[in-house]
Amino acid sequence: MNASDTNIVVGKPLNRVDGYLKVTGEARYAAEFPVAKMTYGVTIQSAIAKGKIAQIDTKAAEQVPGVLAVITHLNAPKADGEKGGGHKVQVLQDNTVLYSGQHIGVVVADTFERAMYAASLVQVRYDEEKPTINMRENLAKAYFPKGKIPREESPDSSHGNVKQGLANAAVRVEQTYTTPVENHNPMEPHATTAVWQGDQLLLYDATQGIFSTQQKVAEVLGIEPEKVRIMSYFVGGGFGCKGSAWSHVPLAAIAARQVNRPVKLVLGRIQMYGPVGFRPETIQQVSLGATREGKLTALRHTGTSQTSTFDEFIEPVGKSARMIYACPNIETSHRLVQLDQGTPTYMRAPGEASGSFALESAMDELAYALNIDPVELRLRNHADVDPSKGLPWSSKSLIQCYKTGAEKFGWQKRNPQPRSMRDGNYLIGWGMATATYPTNRSPASAIAKIMADGTAVVQSGSQDIGTGTYTVMTQVAAEALGLAVEKVRFELGDTKMPKTPVSGGSQTAASVSSAVHLAGNQARSKLLQLALADEKSPLYSSNAEDVIAQNGSFFLKNKSSVSETYQAILARHGMKTIEARADAKLGDEQKKFSMHAFGSQFAEVRVNPDSGEVRVTRWVGSFGVGRILNAKTANSQLIGGIVYGIGMALMEHTIIDPNLGRVVNHDLAEYHVPVNADVPDIEVLFVDEHDPHINPLGVKGIGEIGITGTAAAIANAVYHATGKRVRDLPITLDKLL
Repeated sequence: MNASDTNIVVGKPLNRVDGYLKVTGEARYAAEFPVAKMTYGVTIQSAIAKGKIAQIDTKAAEQVPGVLAVITHLNAPKADGEKGGGHKVQVLQDNTVLYSGQHIGVVVADTFERAMYAASLVQVRYDEEKPTINMRENLAKAYFPKGKIPREESPDSSHGNVKQGLANAAVRVEQTYTTPVENHNPMEPHATTAVWQGDQLLLYDATQGIFSTQQKVAEVLGIEPEKVRIMSYFVGGGFGCKGSAWSHVPLAAIAARQVNRPVKLVLGRIQMYGPVGFRPETIQQVSLGATREGKLTALRHTGTSQTSTFDEFIEPVGKSARMIYACPNIETSHRLVQLDQGTPTYMRAPGEASGSFALESAMDELAYALNIDPVELRLRNHADVDPSKGLPWSSKSLIQCYKTGAEKFGWQKRNPQPRSMRDGNYLIGWGMATATYPTNRSPASAIAKIMADGTAVVQSGSQDIGTGTYTVMTQVAAEALGLAVEKVRFELGDTKMPKTPVSGGSQTAASVSSAVHLAGNQARSKLLQLALADEKSPLYSSNAEDVIAQNGSFFLKNKSSVSETYQAILARHGMKTIEARADAKLGDEQKKFSMHAFGSQFAEVRVNPDSGEVRVTRWVGSFGVGRILNAKTANSQLIGGIVYGIGMALMEHTIIDPNLGRVVNHDLAEYHVPVNADVPDIEVLFVDEHDPHINPLGVKGIGEIGITGTAAAIANAVYHATGKRVRDLPITLDKLL
């Protein structure tokens, strides 16, 4: 029996099942849960980047009416911010200042306004030391990372002989590309509401990983993970910065225990620049060698990025270079420079976003050096197998992506000469780039329950970070169970539910759908077995293979009049529910195949030659990303990634005071992100792709591939329009005038 043969709902462009809750304001985020006797926490942040707290005077703050506690390193309980995996956090254990904006205290009061006012009264005197802020001035101190890059790969890789490959090349491109510090800026700020119930801790938290947050907080506080419950039903965006539990999360718990009342701690927008991660600055060198015919003979991609003095984060900019093009000689390396700033973190397509800007810009430069069309150059270097691992692809539709994207965009009409295309006084430029992101998956679990009334409840402790997890998992569950979508309720966001991985690395859809699919199939199969073994059932003694499930009933394939509803089966057996739990584990697929999603990005820009203003005016992206779970949410996901890439290319730049280490543009007035007027019509195309190897449903994650290649496509279009090659993001007016 296969419900999916007759109950196809996966892939359909269904509206979000949680849409009504969101538009009516009923969807509750971490700071919106009503809790009795609520108090409010506000953190005090360091005003220096390096040194010691010589004195901290809290007397005035403590005298403010309604203030319940002022917690600093002088009175904080013992905790260990280095435990629990993930980033190290600062939990008021000593007087050391490691970066500007570090949380050095928490004020708790009976109103938010009183807590804010009291925090402003705390006086701090520092023994300040000169901080190391500028990465470019400290490249001589760059070191080989201690840790690994994603998928437990070494920071450095090499196959073939790159030096020889470059020496033998007829044409070489060797350039340096840079990307600045960038900040995530999700609409919802970081927020935690902490409630102690005896020795049990409940946290409503804005997190991309409820289980990793549970583990982190438990170990920092020195309690058993089972005593920490995380609830996160809705997250207002994360983009990576909510993928780890930062200092404010255990601090909220510490404060709640100190005052013996619930504490709500919400970071202000300014407080989200520094202590909750950011995309690190990168300096990348790309060297390409090729024959006159455009076949790559060598590819070297090296990257240097920043990390903090107390932790290590590697931005894996060279990871895509290891697999994206066929080349006999490939070398990548990563180095780090320690700065007196907070620890960087994952930011949508970590490594691949920054790295694709450099590599795909270099490929465009090579295309011009060879006088070969940029699409044709990539086709000539298409990798039929993973060049570094020697493994076949689980599936790959990149050639189709190039062709469908170019055709829809009208690429064949492009005049390749820079500054040759105009619309009145405006310079028009067309650029393209390759997009790719690895197909990640982790173990995940789910429970499916078919209820006596013919409905179903499916639970998996995942997160919906705004991407549509509620909706697509409802579709997966409905198809597996043989029920209509409106009969299925999918629940997530609670560590009391079955375990799932963090919503990062574009793995939620692939991981959680596998578990939901299996659980739904098993619950439906259990119910069918009851009917097949029951003499009172019209399906008695039939073969399971001859039965189909649809809309809450079982039918014989060749005799649809022989049927029975789920409700009737459960009622006759006196059962309120029938349930199944599934644990979707990994096999050895990743040892046999290289697993990636691919795509092509095509951009048109309009440049004012007098002012240097750049506008993106048209976009086509074509993607091969496995089975689509929901055509509408998938389209939105990829549009979102492309918009994110437009910001990366043209606007986003965190400006840091070189002396004080402070972020200068720490709000949305000065840190620019794309608004509606900056975003053109974006057309997303999906190439039909069946992948039997990656997971039971053939699903590839799409949360991050949309941003890869985007900044490069824009930079390449700007060069085509102006003849000026900008290798330092963002592409601002001053770089074109």
